[in-house]
Amino acid sequence: MTAVGVTLAGKREILGVSVSLSEHEVHWRAFLESLKGRGLGGIRLVTSDDHAGLRAARLAVLGAVPWQRCQFHLQRNAQAYLPHKDMAAEVAEDIRTIFNAPDRATADAYLARTVQKYEKTASRLSQWMAANIPEGLTVFAFPVAHRRLLRTTNGVERLHREVRRRARVVSIFPNQASCLRLVSAIHAEISDEWLTGRTYLTF
Repeated sequence: MTAVGVTLAGKREILGVSVSLSEHEVHWRAFLESLKGRGLGGIRLVTSDDHAGLRAARLAVLGAVPWQRCQFHLQRNAQAYLPHKDMAAEVAEDIRTIFNAPDRATADAYLARTVQKYEKTASRLSQWMAANIPEGLTVFAFPVAHRRLLRTTNGVERLHREVRRRARVVSIFPNQASCLRLVSAIHAEISDEWLTGRTYLTF
């Protein structure tokens, strides 16, 4: 489990990492509470996927903080509600149109139009869109220049891929502590590169 943040100086920073045998709420909640216990505050937005354990823990620990559901995961989740596979490209394009709208009012209008479009031909998809797509539109409350970098968890996913690539040579860890040591070392190295590298967001 990894938490990445952006400081007021506009630099990305790895806030914490935890190793757990599952993503149940109790583990995510302990992780988030540990971050708060170490002094994490001033959070203006949480971007994550909709994993049940993470959602419950986020609501319990950071419930007052606005939430942006990862748009990439939303795009992927929508595929499960297609009545026919050949609709995939059209639906993906419709969802991208909503996400790429110039402002929230326009995005809401595009969403309403899209929900109506699929009411008869794909009712389950239409209902799913109405209930879930709005959770991916919170980012419209932020400056245009920030939205692309805040609307998905792609940055964290890239970090995870790098960890997997470098941990693959180990093959197996004898215990959680050994896994945490390696992952923490990789995270510390990457976090240092971020702090000395280019500015991620300009406030």
